Parts: sequence; C-alpha cells; structure tokens
Amino acid sequence: MKWSENLRSLYRGIKLGTGVAKATLTKPRVEPRLTPLEGGRLVGFDGFGQNPGKLRMLAYVPTGVAGSPLVVLLHGCGQDATAFAVDSGWIELADRLHFPLVIPEQAEANNAGRCFQWFHPRDTGRGEGEAASIASMTHAAIRRFQSDPRQIFIVGLSAGGAMAAAMLAAYPDLYAAGASVAGLPVGAARSGMQAMMRMASAGPEQSPEAWADHVRAAAPDGFTGPWPRLSVWQGQGDTTVAPENAHLLTTQWRALHGLAAPAMAEQVRNGVQHRVWPDGTQRAVELWSLPHLAHAYPAGTRVVPPGRFVEQAPVDATAGIARFFGLD
Repeated sequence: MKWSENLRSLYRGIKLGTGVAKATLTKPRVEPRLTPLEGGRLVGFDGFGQNPGKLRMLAYVPTGVAGSPLVVLLHGCGQDATAFAVDSGWIELADRLHFPLVIPEQAEANNAGRCFQWFHPRDTGRGEGEAASIASMTHAAIRRFQSDPRQIFIVGLSAGGAMAAAMLAAYPDLYAAGASVAGLPVGAARSGMQAMMRMASAGPEQSPEAWADHVRAAAPDGFTGPWPRLSVWQGQGDTTVAPENAHLLTTQWRALHGLAAPAMAEQVRNGVQHRVWPDGTQRAVELWSLPHLAHAYPAGTRVVPPGRFVEQAPVDATAGIARFFGLD
C-alpha cells in the first residue's frame, strides 16, 4: 500500500454514505464461492440488526463454538476481507481453538478505497455509522454463537487498526481487549484531510492525559472501567502510517490505564522490540516494534501472495495477539 496510492484512496473515500437499515438476525446465508473453508464455514448475514454504516457482515464459524471467545477482524484499505482473514492466520487459529470470527466488510459506496472511516465522528461515535454497525454485528454474533460476553475482542490493520481503537473507546463495555496493527490513536483526526496529515506525521502534540481524554469522551456516560486492554503493532519501515502513531496510541492507553511506570522491555529477535506495561497480573498495554516491516500485517513465517499487505516477519502478530487476549 504505497503512500501515494493510500492518499488517493483516502481522498476519494472522504465522501460518506450513511443511512439506517433495521433488520432482525436471520438464518446465515452460506456464500458458495467462499465455502467450504477447512474446518468451518464462512457465512454472510442478510440482516444482523441496525446497520447505519451500511457494512457487510461475514462470519467464520468452526465447529463447537458455544461458550467460546469471539474475535472481530477489521481489514485495511483496499483489502479483501476474507483474504485478509485467511492470510493473517485468524481463520487457522479460529479452527484450532474453536471460536467464531466476525469479519465486517467495508463497501466501496461508503469509501472509494474501502477504508473504514476511523477519522469521522459520524462513523466512530457510539450508536453512529460504522461503529454502530460493527457493534451490532458483535452483539448478533454473541447471541447466535453463544459467545462468552467476557471474552469479546477486536483486531484491525491500518484503517481497520485505527477503527479497532475507536471501537474500544466507544464500546469499552463490549470489548475486553483489542489489537491495532499500523493504526492511529483515538482522536487523531476528525476529517479525511486531517487523517491524511496524521498518517504522514503523527500528532497533534498534547499531553498523555489529553490523549486519554479522547477515549474517555467517546465512552458511554458514567463509564468508569475497567478499560479494554490494547496490543499495538508497528513496522518501522512503514511509509504509509508514520510509526510515531504507534507510540502515541500506546501513550494514550497507558494514560487511560494509569500506567506511568517504565515498560518491562524485552528484545525478541532480529531487532524486534516488545514492550509491556502490566496492570496487576495481566498485560494492560503492549507495543511491538518491527524494524524493517513496511505497511503490512506481520505474518511470521507464513507464506502469503504479494500485494495483500500481509508480509513475513520475525514474529507472527496473530500468535502474539492471541496470547495477549488469553486465547492461546
């Protein structure tokens, strides 16, 4: 995802399409061209509840998922949602651990680059736009698959990573934890033009508490915690989203959790740095910095076709995020 291409996609996608579509959860419609996938089935829902963001809901459903965790996976700009779920290894992990995977899909009618609109208040506010649609999908999946409501997680890449952070802010009572790969902090932008600026140069400059206040302002009135935990991943060779955004996002969530102490840092391998800020017995915030990774999801040794924004790396983000969530 080259910087110039991403700029053009985001610029074309500034035009928003909003509306309200109310429907009840219906029997899943099997997508013939996408099934069968080994170990489970990919289904599309014609109706899942309120859908003001006009998104499409897909779900990958292995066998024996009742009572299990639930993971929501948000693709990046220009990505095929299903291909990303496969390439990133989340389908394989869902099969092995028997949990359902909800895969929201952006529509070109909403955003020409098929980016989730993490930068627009009408799509990130609680009960509004795309955020409301993603939350509606999550609630529908919890009911249908009998998921454990204490173990609901959300993961995203790029625009999906920024939207994942926005969802944690707007729905801290729904998601226990999330992961943002090559994303941006909550409140970094409020328009398409600001989004392009912040992707190129992280900001604005403000105190950690001011960053945390963006999250608090997005949460429901009277919410006092516990706040969702967050895993942040960033390639230092990224020329699409400035790597400093990962540090701001980490700063934001550290302040939110009241974690002022230095990180428990550890070196992994090949220069990959993993920093952890614990809160009691569990990791509240963590940051993975990969020295040479471009704008992509780190797939470990997994072989992925080129041009799909998932690349081989010294560490596997899906495995690391699963450990952070407590899935594996």
